[in-house]
Amino acid sequence: MLSMSANNLYNDQGGAEPAVEAGQETTPTSSSAGVGSGLFSSDFKKNDDLKEMLESNKESLKLEAMKRIVGLMSRGRNASDLFPAVVKNVASKNIELKKLVYVYLVRYAEEQQDLALLSISTFQRGLKDPNQLIRASALRVLSSIRVPIIVPIMMLAIKEAAADLSPYVRKTAAHAIQKLHSLDPEQKDHLIEVIEKLLKDKSTLVAGSVVMAFEEVCPDRIDLIHKNYRKLCHLLVDVEEWGQVVIINMLTRYARTQFLSPWREDAQFDENSEKTFYDSDEEKDKADSRPYVMDPDHRLLLRSTKPLLQSRNTAVVMAVSQLYWHLAPKHEVNVVTKSLVRLLRSHREVQYIVLQNIATMSIQRKGMFEPFLKSFFVRSTDATHIKTLKLEILTNLANEANISTILREFQTYVKSQDKAFAAATIQAIGRCATNIAEVTDTCLNGLVLLLSNRDETVVAESVVVIKKLLQTQPSQHSEIIKHMAKLLDSITVAMARASILWLIGEYCERVPKIAPDVLRKMAKTFTAEEDIVKLQILNLAAKLYLTNSKQTKLLTQYILNLGKYDQNYDIRDRTRFVRQLIVPNEKSGALSKYAKRILLASKPAPVLESTFKDRDRFQLGTLSHTLNTKANGYLELSDWPMVAPDQSVRNVEVFEPVKEWVPSLGKSKPAKSDKFYSDSEEEEEEEEAASGSSSGAEDSSSSEEESGSEEDESSSDEGSDKSSTQSESGKKQQVLRKTAGRDPHDSCSENEKTAIRRKPKAGSRPSQPKASSSSSSSGSQSSSEADSDSDSDGSAGQEQKQISKPKTEVKMKKEVSLLDLDDFNPVSTSVPKASILSPSLLSDLEGLSLSSVSPAIEVSSPVFVPHMSHELLHRMSGKGLAACYHFPRQPCIYDPRMVSVQLTFTNCGEQPVQDLHVGEASPPALSLHRFAAIECLKPDASITVSMGIDFNDSTQAASFQLCTKEDQFSVSIQPAVGELFMPVTMTEQDFYKEQGKLTGMNESSTTVTVSPESTSAQIITRKVVCVANMGVVPTSQTNVHRFAARTASSEALVLATVELEEASAARLLVNTEKTVIGSMLLRDLKTALSQG
Repeated sequence: MLSMSANNLYNDQGGAEPAVEAGQETTPTSSSAGVGSGLFSSDFKKNDDLKEMLESNKESLKLEAMKRIVGLMSRGRNASDLFPAVVKNVASKNIELKKLVYVYLVRYAEEQQDLALLSISTFQRGLKDPNQLIRASALRVLSSIRVPIIVPIMMLAIKEAAADLSPYVRKTAAHAIQKLHSLDPEQKDHLIEVIEKLLKDKSTLVAGSVVMAFEEVCPDRIDLIHKNYRKLCHLLVDVEEWGQVVIINMLTRYARTQFLSPWREDAQFDENSEKTFYDSDEEKDKADSRPYVMDPDHRLLLRSTKPLLQSRNTAVVMAVSQLYWHLAPKHEVNVVTKSLVRLLRSHREVQYIVLQNIATMSIQRKGMFEPFLKSFFVRSTDATHIKTLKLEILTNLANEANISTILREFQTYVKSQDKAFAAATIQAIGRCATNIAEVTDTCLNGLVLLLSNRDETVVAESVVVIKKLLQTQPSQHSEIIKHMAKLLDSITVAMARASILWLIGEYCERVPKIAPDVLRKMAKTFTAEEDIVKLQILNLAAKLYLTNSKQTKLLTQYILNLGKYDQNYDIRDRTRFVRQLIVPNEKSGALSKYAKRILLASKPAPVLESTFKDRDRFQLGTLSHTLNTKANGYLELSDWPMVAPDQSVRNVEVFEPVKEWVPSLGKSKPAKSDKFYSDSEEEEEEEEAASGSSSGAEDSSSSEEESGSEEDESSSDEGSDKSSTQSESGKKQQVLRKTAGRDPHDSCSENEKTAIRRKPKAGSRPSQPKASSSSSSSGSQSSSEADSDSDSDGSAGQEQKQISKPKTEVKMKKEVSLLDLDDFNPVSTSVPKASILSPSLLSDLEGLSLSSVSPAIEVSSPVFVPHMSHELLHRMSGKGLAACYHFPRQPCIYDPRMVSVQLTFTNCGEQPVQDLHVGEASPPALSLHRFAAIECLKPDASITVSMGIDFNDSTQAASFQLCTKEDQFSVSIQPAVGELFMPVTMTEQDFYKEQGKLTGMNESSTTVTVSPESTSAQIITRKVVCVANMGVVPTSQTNVHRFAARTASSEALVLATVELEEASAARLLVNTEKTVIGSMLLRDLKTALSQG
């Protein structure tokens, strides 16, 4: 009966569902035989039906069959018998069908190599297909056929794909390199040539894959990385997440071979530090006396990786953390702490790896994680291995200040129903008692109380730990030894019984009356004891024979006779050894004279150490570190070099275009003629641009290292996103940003470099465009090159003329400056334009990408301001003080990079609130403008104030202290992604132009179903502007709605398009270089538009 039901169940799960997938009807069977035949015939008919569909003449049937086959594969079903029928369709002209066929072939080509070889000519033709997805799929299938005979064909295909115009195909070529190397290692030299070529690729799509190929094929060829080091650092932020992990690990190994150790005691961390002017020759000769100065490339790596600590991918955060641990100066490693603690909210698999790494870190640097002690408290829902790791970390963090808190936690853990965890807790208490002398007695007394516990596991573990603790000061604890001797009758755990016997034997002289009696009891049960207990009985007998032979001589002889015939050879050998040692006879020789010194020698107290003490020999985050043993393929980190390698090896090819770009990052260098600045000032600016300073400001001192890395991104974004017709707030913004940060290794994007190279062809002299870093907004390149960093006063106008000169001839220079100043300073428009501007000049200006000056992109007023407020502080938590906030969507008057926030405070209590102000902000680098302190807020009174917060284009909450005269309250403001924008206006033509620059990785799209009553332009506009603070772009199409905005902090352009299609469907498109913001905005807009 049970077998029948089991067969029916199996038929329901394994036969009915595949049959339904194949479009067949299932009929119930009445007998067990029918069940079995129905099961297997169902599979046969299913595959036969799919074969018929694949061999039909209708493309729709073939497409439907392939969809079902891929569905079977996704469920883990075996579809290999369909290979002949599927491979026939590889030459189909239907793109969708061909894609699915290649998906199938990639999965089964390795299993069906002979059949796949028959279609190899088709795969080769696929490598020439105009569709990039087909070319990539063909290469993927070709590399999956692991037959040595086609190695030359694969090699040729990889070389061709490496030069393909599509970055996706080049990425696939990098993946194929690893497969070919594993198939034929002799091709290594040829593959290294391809890797060297792909390493020069400027696409972020290729970078991660080619570095992975480098790590697999030739990880020791560090010379290939020299030329591409800086480029990889700059591309790192925009590379896919798993590519980031590979690149970070590779750069960690690279940095350990190329830079000096920053852990020296005389280390300095100011990259701008210069040698003393009056250096003596003797000082120059003493290399050891010169202090360490961090290499600019070393600092570049730390800056480039720091923003990735906010990544949503836990592997990326872990990779950056290990990089900082192995490469950063000791005082900078703390920046990874919060990110690692944040990962503890992830799945238990992630928690396990992160906690292992934290356990290793906490041994060497306790101070890193002490502020987050409560984050490691054990929860009832934690798994045992997670609990044990948290226990390990708590023990590592224990010190005199927090030991009382930790021991209170341990008291609760001991009562846990998880016996393994309770035992580990007792071990942890023992470690705390050993490491902190002030609590040794307290811990020992607590462990003695546990000896009366009902749980045998707890008692046994307590005995083992007490035994180790008593070795530190046994003379003071003879009563504890007596108490433990009484427990021998009740304890059955072998390790605990052995520990008690060892204690009594070791300190038998302190308990002379009890020890012989214990030996008598053990002699009775000797044959029934565990082997480890028998060995300790023999030791106890030998020690008592030497110290109290009158009472124990016969007992000892009896036990030795029992041991002589024991089944275990270890016990027999120990018995013979003890007999010869303690019982003198003619054969024993001189050894018996030293029996007391051997058996009763004083033994050092054991040191209870962490199991993670020696794991730091492995690189953090690796499999070897997790397993605590060297795994296959593990590459050890090399020691820091004693002498700094040559820095110039990294200057090749990559550094030249950066030199051409960098001088315009502050105040642009003048052209060859009509110089505005003196030669000496030019030289100073060149030196400053090449120095590697994180701030790069002329009049400001060097900023802190930690804040410098965060400001690099925002300051680099700011230079390229300024419009030529900005409002007064825009003018203030540009004046504030004249001292924006510069980095000697900041490289422009691929599109910008292409534009720079084309400039000399349009003008009559080489161009030196305005500043734009690697993360600058490509959506506003044309306007940024023309007139970014302009000032509102007369000096700004002169500087604007100077900046524009390198782009055009001397005559054209004046026209450009006039056009620029027309929007910023109306007074300068007194110069007659009509007599100067000619059609040819206008066409030249358009060729120089300055046509965006007239139809400008400028910040506008908000279309809609939601009045929804959010609770900041509840009146119960605030002791009568309630606070709420909302976003007024107005430009912040304190700093254009900040988001304006209005706070409303209400005193719901009976006492007045005095001295209400903002205290410390978290993180410390958070930039915010505090409101003026409120001296007194009377009961039932309310007041509204404004403050500005620079969220740095992130939805991460801004936390700060709200302080009164008597209390402090921790509060946080969490912005929606749509509140980080400022609306802009532009023409439809400009929208198309900017959107064309933000394609590929900068584009996110989805399809959403819109209710029929919500398809009007008014409703769609209302829903979009309610979600995000965006401006409406005029459109000539009734079914397309366009919106535009800039991010407040970096001024990156954000474009949104809603295109209505048939059947109440709408296509939603978001274009922005801030990919994370783009995906979040797309999600919010989809939710808003799908609601009725």
